[in-house]
Amino acid sequence: MLRVRRSWLTTRWFAWYSRRLFRRHFTTLRVAMSPELRAMDRRYPVIFYGNHAYWWDGFWSQLCTEELFHNSQNLHIIIGEPELRKHRFFTRLGAFSIDRQNPRSAVESVNYAADILSHTPHNGRQQALWLFPQGRIEHVDRRPLGFYQGTAAIIERTLRKKEALSAVSVVSRIEYLEEQKPELLLSFGKPELHRSGEGSISKKELTQAMESTTAQHLDRLRDEVMERNLHRYQILLEGTPSINRRMESGGGK
Repeated sequence: MLRVRRSWLTTRWFAWYSRRLFRRHFTTLRVAMSPELRAMDRRYPVIFYGNHAYWWDGFWSQLCTEELFHNSQNLHIIIGEPELRKHRFFTRLGAFSIDRQNPRSAVESVNYAADILSHTPHNGRQQALWLFPQGRIEHVDRRPLGFYQGTAAIIERTLRKKEALSAVSVVSRIEYLEEQKPELLLSFGKPELHRSGEGSISKKELTQAMESTTAQHLDRLRDEVMERNLHRYQILLEGTPSINRRMESGGGK
């Protein structure tokens, strides 16, 4: 497997570069966060899990870490090994690989993730892991989502070493609304606190519960977009004006 080789200089450069990409390709990046997430107990590690519908998935994890959590987290993200071998650069940003076709390697990745989450960092930041349990890009409205059980396995192994862990559903949707360029919408659910030793639930049952949570979360986001009911969403980033906006403002004369 490919492990994290973090470079803070590379991370700072990528923060600038990803903002530039978002501004070029989107009208806005809108985010909805629950009050419970803002009040999340930062003493415990957190897993952000979500649907995987776009090439952009993963890019916005760095932006959210900086803008929403104010760099209070150590960002890590799991990427499929074939993809990460093509783009090893992302190991400098906190990425490590998983090979779902190789059971032994997959177990190594699960244990590595649990070690990261159970480690108390010297900088005092919360350990955060972002992942996409579908394992591949699927249409945003595809059902069932088809989650792999790796996320549940990571939670199980982490709780052998840590008192508790939070799991947060994060869903995304890209839509063309009133502008030439699309909108990217992200919605964060409430943190689910898992405690060590509280009841016994199998990896299959936990996976099914997370998949159900994500499907309901996606349906809510879809309905909000269809009804243009976006009052929950704050604009995190605004894009550069599209051609139609420049024409309307007189810049195309």
